[in-house]
This record gives sequence, structure tokens and C-alpha cells, in this order.
Amino acid sequence: MKRIYLLIRCAFFWASSVLHFFPGGLVLLFLALFRDPRKHDWPQRFFARNVLRLAGARLRVEYAPGFDAKRTSIFISNHVNLFDPFVVYSAVPQFVRGWELESHFQIPVYGWIMKRFGNVPVPDQKTTGSLRRLIQRTREALDHGVSLTVFAEGGRTLDGRVKPFQKGVFRIVRDLGFPIVPMSMVGSFEFNRKGSWMLHPSTIVVHLHDTIETKGLSPEELDALPERVYEIVAKPVHAALEVPAAKGTREVPA
Repeated sequence: MKRIYLLIRCAFFWASSVLHFFPGGLVLLFLALFRDPRKHDWPQRFFARNVLRLAGARLRVEYAPGFDAKRTSIFISNHVNLFDPFVVYSAVPQFVRGWELESHFQIPVYGWIMKRFGNVPVPDQKTTGSLRRLIQRTREALDHGVSLTVFAEGGRTLDGRVKPFQKGVFRIVRDLGFPIVPMSMVGSFEFNRKGSWMLHPSTIVVHLHDTIETKGLSPEELDALPERVYEIVAKPVHAALEVPAAKGTREVPA
């Protein structure tokens, strides 16, 4: 009986969220055809928050004392489920876009919105040429005052733990010279997880940690940056899961 109740509740949450997503996304896309998305940022945030609310997720944001909300930055976060972009847009208090796989831009409605709203496409297949294009697109966005979110694990977690970060991300970040903000999403795994369509009403807590300057770091500090950021991001996530922290970076060909 309980199983039937959970399935009905889950179906209700999905229906509510999807019925909001498609017409809401089309309205935002229509607005974007006539106005710069920066000039109607608040409807986008309202839309993202409603997608989460209607799916059964509550959101709380905690700001570290050293977080600088006025700096154009690269937010490096853990990656849990399909709702993560809506969590990001709801939580980051500035105009923010994200790195997103090029294949996602082929998804009906969602892909159109992501392209029009300025998300940066990340090649599914990494080559020297595609990496060069990614760096150029990233620099152009940051130079125009657009903060970016990067899911440095390269994929969604399967067990709730923060997977090792790809080092290639940090090579790009280091070369660009913009500040980094580690970001932890806690509670997202309890809400929804990869491989399951079940939605469990949960509170997602987003931790925006102290801003880290990348300019002026010594070679040794730059080499240690991936592990440093990983530990900051993973600490509250693993504490909530009550599991020990793990080594946080791995070599991935850029």
C-alpha cells in the first residue's frame, strides 16, 4: 500500500513539474527572442524555483563569509541529478550560466532554451580543436560578466558521494585567471538520483563557499587547487552522508 502511495505521489510531482516546465520554458524562450536574457533574469529564477517546488524540493542557500556575490566567477559544484541546473539558477545570486554537453542542446525545448540563454557547449568528444573552442567560449562569457557553473566530476554521482574531479577543468580555469567559488549541493541525492525516477520530498541545501582567487597563485598552489576545491565541495556532502572523504582528483585527457 505504501509503495502505491509513493508511486502516485511521485507521478503527481513529475506531472506538476513537467506541466510547468514546458509552457514556462516556451514563455522564457519567447521573451528571449525580444530581450537580452540579462534584462529578465528574475522570471528565469522564478521559473527554476517553481520547477523545484512542484517536484517536491525545498531550497536553502548558505553563504560563506568570504563569498563575493559581486565577482564574476566560475562556480565548481558536485553533480547529482537532472534538477541540478534548476538548483544552480535558483541559488547563485548573480547572472549565471553553465557548461553543458553539446548533446544536451539537441533535447527539445530544453536545448533551445539553453542555446538562446547562453550556456556554453562542452564537446562530447574532446580533441585539441574542441578544447580550444571551449576555452574561447568560456573566456567570452566571463569577459561579458557571465558567471559559469561547472560540474567538475564530469557526470552524476551514483552513490551520493562526490566523484573525483577532472583535472582538465582546472587547467582551463587556471589559464583564464577568474576566481573560483566551490559550491556544494547537499540533499539532492535524497531528493532524486541517477537511474531512478522516484522523487522524495527533501530540502536541498546549497553551500556557496569562500571565493578563491586564482591570479597570483604560485605553481605549487595551482597544482594543489583541484584537491583543495574538491575537499571544500565534498566536505558538507560527505558529512550529510556520514561517509569519510576520498581523494578528489583524477587525470582526464583534456
